[in-house]
Amino acid sequence: MPTLDRDGDVRILDLGSDENRFSPGWLAAVGDALAEVATADGPRALVTKATGKFWSNGLDLDWLGAHGDQLASYVDSIHAVFAQLLVLPVPTVAAVQGHCFAGGAMLALAHDWRYMRADRGFLCLPEVDIHIPFTPGMSGLIQSKLTPATATDAMTTGRRYGGAEAAAAGIVTEAVDEEKVFARAVEHAAALTGKAGPTLGTIKERMYAGPVAALAAGLG
Repeated sequence: MPTLDRDGDVRILDLGSDENRFSPGWLAAVGDALAEVATADGPRALVTKATGKFWSNGLDLDWLGAHGDQLASYVDSIHAVFAQLLVLPVPTVAAVQGHCFAGGAMLALAHDWRYMRADRGFLCLPEVDIHIPFTPGMSGLIQSKLTPATATDAMTTGRRYGGAEAAAAGIVTEAVDEEKVFARAVEHAAALTGKAGPTLGTIKERMYAGPVAALAAGLG
């Protein structure tokens, strides 16, 4: 399950060491961690990391298959975490050391900045291939973070981006060697801890008002 720690003024959210899929309990733990960071006092920033082959593989399709009657509430809980992260009143940086697919890629995009491993691992929005259309809120989130050309490519083709390709397309801030991903994310976050607070929160709320409203609307 996700855990929250800290390195000085940088809070470290560890998503886990497996596929880090969005089970209800996992989503609740992430939401609680984000709320703790949002309401803390003093300078702070957030780095989100994981361990192993995956950063996050997104929706827990096995759970959803067994609980299809809870689809709407399940999507609402995913949307709530995305919206919470989009407007978190602290600088946020994703340290993507492994595969980052579907909802996991959207979770990474909800951060302010992203660092990705250069030599292995893919970031991908495969919804067109698995026949699960983006909700309006998900579309709004993705399009708020990517250029129109990159959003078209990523959303309509299911292209798998390696680190260098993702950096060239502006999806991630930088692609670096595996051992530098987390360190670079922490370095970036640590330089911005003084920005945390209500002003930053208001700026983000106004920047992402459209996607947040669409996420709040649910399945649409």
